[in-house]
Amino acid sequence: MISTDLLIHIIKIAAVIGVMLTIVAYTVMLERWVCAWMQDRIGPNRVGPFGLLQPLADGVKFIFKEDVLPHHIKHWIYFTIAPAITMVPALITIAVVPWGSNLPVFGHNVKGVLADLDVGILYIFAISSLGVYGIVLAGWSSNSKYPFLGGIRSSAQMISYEVCMGLSVVPVFMQVGALNLSTVVEYQGAHTWLVFCQPLSFFIFMVSAFAETNRTPFDLPEAEQELVGGYHTEYSSMKFAMFFLGEYANMFVAAALMVTLFFGGWSLPFAPFNAPATTLGVGLAHIGIFLAKVIFFLFFFVWVRWTIPRFRYDQLMALGWKIFVPLTIVNIFFTGAVIMLFFNK
Repeated sequence: MISTDLLIHIIKIAAVIGVMLTIVAYTVMLERWVCAWMQDRIGPNRVGPFGLLQPLADGVKFIFKEDVLPHHIKHWIYFTIAPAITMVPALITIAVVPWGSNLPVFGHNVKGVLADLDVGILYIFAISSLGVYGIVLAGWSSNSKYPFLGGIRSSAQMISYEVCMGLSVVPVFMQVGALNLSTVVEYQGAHTWLVFCQPLSFFIFMVSAFAETNRTPFDLPEAEQELVGGYHTEYSSMKFAMFFLGEYANMFVAAALMVTLFFGGWSLPFAPFNAPATTLGVGLAHIGIFLAKVIFFLFFFVWVRWTIPRFRYDQLMALGWKIFVPLTIVNIFFTGAVIMLFFNK
């Protein structure tokens, strides 16, 4: 017999992964709709009512497309597993992101997070840093100059902006006094959203998230005009789809982290939505609030892509190392001084 707690955990995992992958699939639709809207043209509207079944059609198309394995690649095993290495970290890191407070169901108080780790943010940085290996491995194993250049660009870009992203959130956890993401959300519910206390941290984290997800204006690893397609040039069929979905899954995780760290997570600044739920209705409302905020930031990702031109690579690296890293260090010292002078009494 499966215990009740184990069954609840299985249902939670299935629900979270299912909702995440559904939103990821429809973020692709959102991208195409927003692009069409901004360019004053008609977007996808043929498959299903209002074109809502287009993600399903795209998935079927990728499944049945020919899976080409170029003869010149190095080590077909590395070439094959690289897309999975890019996709999997996003699915793992979502485990510690709180998507709600509590769900009182049939006498059980179901916590709105899969794994409520006390070192949640460290877990996220540790796992998300593995994603760069998939891109570098894809560029190297393709044994072609354009994918190789894309992989090299990606390794430098992602490692550089991981430094910026990690340093940018240090003041947040200094202020909260804990590394647990649920505690961060509850702190904001009891006080105020941290975007108002740490605007510089939010801005640097947001820009670093664009660089980490290889989104325009920081899509240098796959710049079509320069590198044809970059690290995924030699890929086709579901292998290419894995890279494609990995990018959008990472966007979802980045949006969820921005919401959690700076915009109150599942909370709103008025009762009963600023404290853990005591009823099922409020618990479901918390989940809806969290998803609405995440969808807003996904729209923001798409909007920026079709608005701002791509940076040059030297501008990208200079922004990270010469501007963001010094600013984050200054912000850490400033936050520490404010806490010591005004709150450590």
